[in-house]
Amino acid sequence: MSLRRYSLWEVVKHAFSKEVWDVLWPAIGDTLYMVIFTAVITLVLGIMLGIVLAVTGKEGITPVSWLHRGLGTIINCLRSLPQIIMIIITLPLARALLGKAYGVNACIIALAASCTPMFARLIEGALLELEKGKIEAAKSMGSTNLKIIFGIMLPEVIPAMIRAFTVALIAIISMTALAGNFGAGGVGDIAVRFGFNRFQHDMLIATVFSLIVMVQVVQTIGDVCSKLILKKRHLI
Repeated sequence: MSLRRYSLWEVVKHAFSKEVWDVLWPAIGDTLYMVIFTAVITLVLGIMLGIVLAVTGKEGITPVSWLHRGLGTIINCLRSLPQIIMIIITLPLARALLGKAYGVNACIIALAASCTPMFARLIEGALLELEKGKIEAAKSMGSTNLKIIFGIMLPEVIPAMIRAFTVALIAIISMTALAGNFGAGGVGDIAVRFGFNRFQHDMLIATVFSLIVMVQVVQTIGDVCSKLILKKRHLI
């Protein structure tokens, strides 16, 4: 239904009809598929890169200036690229790895490449905010660097990591909608094909509603988990 022919109330009401959601549910499934797999890749690589950045910096426990500068430069270059440019750049890589440059699996590469650098920087920032006294105390007791990283640094910043991962997840959801323009499928594809090209504003309203719900659920879960840990540690 288009606003050109129907009233706003009629279009909004039809946006929640079974006819619309029969089309939208498979697209939501594709979006969740992309978000879940991208989130796993972003979580693993982001934490690894964030640890390396924090540890090898000037204030880190093992300063390695050339590694810190080189890795930081690469991450900054990736972060400087708009999401749409990142998708375009990674399409040939997806074709080389998967044999095609369209579909949900192909765009997962672009999503991870765009969101991982941001998450890595957030992890680095959380680790650098850790009190230096705890690290110095662990060193004086003879703890190895690995024990300091995995026994002190990471556990101490778990609430901040959860908040950072929440931000990254919301960015991934946003980028899946953009990836719909490049044959990724999902909610973004429905919004473009039906809402924009065919002027079916009921479909557009339904897609906007589904994206809002996804983001609100992610943000709520992230806030609750972070607060539970802080309360358990008697910090709030």
